[in-house]
Amino acid sequence: MSSANNDDESLSCPICRDVFKDSIVLTCSHSFCQVCIEQWWTASEEEQGKKCPICIRSPSRKEPIQNLALKNAAKVLERWKEKRKPSEEEKEEVCSLHGENLQLFCLRDFEPVCLVCRDAKAHEYHPFRPVTEAVESLRVSLEEDLTQLTNKLDRFQKFQENGELCLRHIKRQSAHAKKIIQDEFKNFHEFLMQEEETRIKALREEEEQKTQRIKDKMEAVNREIEALTKTIKATEEQLGDADVSFLLKYKAVVARVQRYPLVEEPQVGPGALIDQAKHLGNLAFNIWSSMKTMVHYSPVILDPNTAHPELVLSDDLTSFALGEEQKLPKNPERIRMDIEIVRGSVGLDSGSHSWDVYVGECTNWELGVVTESAYCILDFKETTRTFTAHKREVAPLKVQMCPHRIRLHLECDKRKLTFYDADNNKVIHAFVHIHEQKLFPVFVSGRDEQMTILPKKILDKLFE
Repeated sequence: MSSANNDDESLSCPICRDVFKDSIVLTCSHSFCQVCIEQWWTASEEEQGKKCPICIRSPSRKEPIQNLALKNAAKVLERWKEKRKPSEEEKEEVCSLHGENLQLFCLRDFEPVCLVCRDAKAHEYHPFRPVTEAVESLRVSLEEDLTQLTNKLDRFQKFQENGELCLRHIKRQSAHAKKIIQDEFKNFHEFLMQEEETRIKALREEEEQKTQRIKDKMEAVNREIEALTKTIKATEEQLGDADVSFLLKYKAVVARVQRYPLVEEPQVGPGALIDQAKHLGNLAFNIWSSMKTMVHYSPVILDPNTAHPELVLSDDLTSFALGEEQKLPKNPERIRMDIEIVRGSVGLDSGSHSWDVYVGECTNWELGVVTESAYCILDFKETTRTFTAHKREVAPLKVQMCPHRIRLHLECDKRKLTFYDADNNKVIHAFVHIHEQKLFPVFVSGRDEQMTILPKKILDKLFE
């Protein structure tokens, strides 16, 4: 410290007492700031002329010369002093009311205070902690909040990724459905031009509506991501601040951080994807209603939005088989990812319904109905040629048969589901007292063979 003071004195102008600026040297070897010596001479010229203020000698030269060595040394000192200046954050904060150092932190008002503030009426009965203790605990608390924000940001980003996948899948669904619709209408093009245009328009509107819905959600989430990113960055910067500065800003930062847990997390939501069952289900039958010609009718339409990624559905949504795994978005309707399962598109809660399923040579399959909370499934294993009934408990059935066609007959009013061998109309098993909820047909295949929901004759449908 004394060395620094000596440097200041040796490099200071004798007149202004500040570090030399544009230093000059007289013939007597004394140095001054050029401006200082000129002002000195101007003020004293009438009395004593141009003389050295220190030794009172007159310089032998009319104009003094620059002292370059001293000038450079003064510049070095200035730069050194500039570096030594404490930053705003490094300056010790003091109480704005009492001018004392901020040594305590009020746990009720969440602000640093001085010793005088502690005894003031405004902080009467308030708990306090030393600044160092408060900083440690509050930093930990803020880091935990920051972790929650980071996790929330990660979930939002995953939603964005799934949203992008949804958009691409919706586009593929739309293109696929459009192709099938166009192929069906091609056979009746002369008669059904208007029908085709109507259906394509409905599909396009749904695509636009659901695409826009996803985009709107993604845009909203993107805004949240930007806000979260800014908050996280600002919070991270705050965590690096000096202790007292950190505490001064802590209340505002915590308030900003704790706003975000209240933000509702985004969900794709049910019905986000194209409702292919609506556009493609019973398509030929609906066309027949307009054309008054013979078409086939399927009593159950598979819902591709519920299908396992390894199941490949036919274009008319009445058959499926195992295939290569597809990259599909996560949506609520896809209920199981551990079983190769697909569900019917329509829930049944009244009347009687029956559908035949061709299992062919499939050696491992499951058929039945499911609700939101329960299931009634008949499981067949070719290796033992036996069936197993699954409801609340597992019940092996000693039925020695290997049917190729299975008929399911559901009586909603009686809450009963009966399985038949459709080739000989023999009862295999019946579930009774099934749940009083909407029942969805369900299909599970464990092998590569195709399973098909057999079409009904139109007369059968008309007389049901």
